[in-house]
Amino acid sequence: MFQKRFADLSFRTRVVAGPATQDIPRNGLVAPIHMATTYTRDERYAYVSDYVYGRSDNLTLRETEAQIAALERGHSAMLFGSGMAAAAAMVLGLDRPIHVVASSAMYYGLKHWLAGIGRFGHSIEFVDTTDLVALEAAIERRPPRLVWIETPSNPLWQVTDIAAVARLAHAVGAELAVDSTVATPVFTRPIEFGADYVMHSATKYLNGHSDVSAGVLVAARPGDLWARIGMLRADLGTGLSAFDAWLLARGMRTLDVRVRAQAATAADLARRLADHPAVRMVLYPGLPSHPGHAVARRQMRGGFGGMLSIRLEQGVEAALAAAGAVQLWRRATSLGGVESLIEHRASMEGASAACPDDLLRLSVGIEDPDDLYADLDRAFRVLGLIVADHPASSSDTGRGDSR
Repeated sequence: MFQKRFADLSFRTRVVAGPATQDIPRNGLVAPIHMATTYTRDERYAYVSDYVYGRSDNLTLRETEAQIAALERGHSAMLFGSGMAAAAAMVLGLDRPIHVVASSAMYYGLKHWLAGIGRFGHSIEFVDTTDLVALEAAIERRPPRLVWIETPSNPLWQVTDIAAVARLAHAVGAELAVDSTVATPVFTRPIEFGADYVMHSATKYLNGHSDVSAGVLVAARPGDLWARIGMLRADLGTGLSAFDAWLLARGMRTLDVRVRAQAATAADLARRLADHPAVRMVLYPGLPSHPGHAVARRQMRGGFGGMLSIRLEQGVEAALAAAGAVQLWRRATSLGGVESLIEHRASMEGASAACPDDLLRLSVGIEDPDDLYADLDRAFRVLGLIVADHPASSSDTGRGDSR
């Protein structure tokens, strides 16, 4: 009989053999979906289990949350209907008006929402959290109660030093929350670096199949804020549905193999595209030339993620044309699925876009890296974005040398 404790198993094994992956009481290889929205009482009108109502609790939800908490080495987790709902719950759960310091580079939708938290009585300052001197100055100037960072940040993939920020935050009594959607627990577990909370848009890598909208918060330890977030979720009914929680648990069984394959392909594409004559710049933490590479090597263990961005030599029109000319890459918003996506991010973000208008964001799937590179190269060539006699324009796209 296998005696090793679950917590001592490797990450890859824990993903496959976690609490949400099997039906232990009935020896089922796959966990069932528990769809009940209400629960019966006994003759004295007392509940016979600790489940009361589906809006606030559900066994499938609990099992999936336990799986995620275990992967992040956290105390407990809470699932929500989206990443935005999870992030907003952190702010809405605050018990009194406080000051928040947040990364200036982050997902634009959340940044836009955070900019308006003054209506709840809170104040916020956006800071370049990759600049620890600037961050320390902001924290000392007006001590926050909550620090929110995103690393790597979307879509420029800047890297913030979690351990250093945790020390700065805790020195003034603040708590640190980290959006670790892109890194995933495969490569970074922020709680191990001192974070108090971890957030994921579980729609992305945790699910991995572009068919579930979900968000999750993981707490390093219980506390008053964590309790209020739980009450808020129960009162408002913002928890994830049982069916979506089951799909999420199913997707997470392949999390380790998917994310490692995507990161390997992203690293390969980043190296090859960095030498492409149509490309002015590649933004990827795995490249030694990336400003955050040294920090990423310390806190992204085993890989640098499956996201990269490229900026084209001939500007915004070239970027738009290239996105329209690819055949294998799919033009869609989102990231972390098994299919590779390309997006002209400035068009998505609109007039307030913080990213350059010549930037294309690439979410790398699990397709063959040579095919993905060839599709981009072909698009660049048919658009006349490279010279005909450049090595990158030949039919040899590096097959055999890329992995």
